Amino acid sequence: MSGRDEIIARIRAARGPAPAPHVPAYRQRWDAERSCIVSRFAERLADYHVTVLRVRSDVEVREAAAAQLGRRGIASLVIPADLPMSWRPLAPAPVEDSGLSHAELDAAQGAMTGCLLGIAETGTVVLDAGLGQGRRALTLLPDYHLCVVRESAVVGIMPEAVALLQPHVARGAPITFCSGPSATADIELDRVEGVHGPRTLDVILVA
Repeated sequence: MSGRDEIIARIRAARGPAPAPHVPAYRQRWDAERSCIVSRFAERLADYHVTVLRVRSDVEVREAAAAQLGRRGIASLVIPADLPMSWRPLAPAPVEDSGLSHAELDAAQGAMTGCLLGIAETGTVVLDAGLGQGRRALTLLPDYHLCVVRESAVVGIMPEAVALLQPHVARGAPITFCSGPSATADIELDRVEGVHGPRTLDVILVA
């Protein structure tokens, strides 16, 4: 043992066993009324300049989507191949992503998908490339994203979402968190939207 090791050993012996690390308690759930959680989600989305369209059932999604796409002037739309038929707008005629190139995705004016989760406290939409969501490039390359979120998929706070995401992470799913349209404030703290993803995000919230 070197002289240094001996000195450190004596210090450790004098101090005694190290105390157990303090782990601060934190909320793991937000036990609020369901309507309150969904309302907070819509409010947070609005803070990010996201237009929220609330519909009562799946059968209203198609009409709401077509109307919003018309208002946005979206003339070309790409969708996942497994997007529910009841959601698909009649105009513009959507093109299924069955291996479209990055250039073809980038040329599309918009994309329409579902999602895995919504997080109320942060106004975040979570994608994992699961059913009705398509691959990550589908929601990052077009300049506009129309996302369908079921109210039943909205959780209160981030720890709830993280717990639900564990099996998806374990199987290697690509997890994407979208809190409003793509944006950065790295340069002189000026917020710039559309830097590394869609410039505009709209959400259809299905009861």
